[in-house]
Amino acid sequence: MEQRPEVVGFGMLTPVAILVVDQLPEYNTGALIKAVSEFIFDDAAIVACLLRQWGVQTGLIGTALGDDPRGREVARQLKEQGILGEVRLSPHLSTPFEVDISDRSGARTYFWQRTPQVLATLDTADLSLLVGARLLYVDWYDGDHILRAMDEAIRQSVPVFLNLEHGHADTNILHRYASRATICQAVTDAAQRGEESPLDVARKLLGVGVKTALITLAGEGCLAAQGDEIIRVHAPLVEVVDGCGAGATFSVGFIYGYLKGWNMEASLRFATAAASLKVTRPGLQMFPVAEIMALAEKIKIEC
Repeated sequence: MEQRPEVVGFGMLTPVAILVVDQLPEYNTGALIKAVSEFIFDDAAIVACLLRQWGVQTGLIGTALGDDPRGREVARQLKEQGILGEVRLSPHLSTPFEVDISDRSGARTYFWQRTPQVLATLDTADLSLLVGARLLYVDWYDGDHILRAMDEAIRQSVPVFLNLEHGHADTNILHRYASRATICQAVTDAAQRGEESPLDVARKLLGVGVKTALITLAGEGCLAAQGDEIIRVHAPLVEVVDGCGAGATFSVGFIYGYLKGWNMEASLRFATAAASLKVTRPGLQMFPVAEIMALAEKIKIEC
């Protein structure tokens, strides 16, 4: 029987090197690297890869990559992990690359390549993986290229998870993207240029048709709203080693609870615990579900 993914990620594909340092050096100086890990970004790929670590069947509809060593290695890794979907390789493209530097403050400084030529290949990607899926994941920073996938998901009655980050500050983006989403994750922290209160952002998302609004607050946890239900989650205190991928890990944790049919509080507890544990060690190797659930039970909740 043909395998079908439960969750489909749609977006940019980029191999990445994550460097962990104690703190960023001053300009024109250096810093000792404490750890190095390599992974496949952007967030759609992270979501597909992390959920796969917990046994969820996932698929990935991504940008085309160069028919070069990096592109072929991305294709090999995704196939090895059992992630469904074709990685298109083109001799006319050069595979992009990203370098992320994580420091102990929890900050992530990154250098990335996002050419219009590569992003445009999303417009010709095959969307057939969406048939029978339970969720589509997209990111706002892939621009209008995500709209075709979101509209196809809606046509097939597949709920859409949108990572909007600080895009809610732009009224046009809010209405074009969030109005198509079932679940929407946004931020308000200063590093992401947010100034509104989490509750105001949540209400704004609900106002354009989002069913579940998730507002992440970095080390302070999150706030979520669903209809008249509002939940404030306080993250546990942990020692930060590598904050890279924490937001995507939160998304993955919530999606895992959603797939399991948990209520919003249980899903938020698990998502917050997963993201909190993730930052305590370098890289994106997920903690076991049982260990995450043990921490989730101790997390402080306000309703």
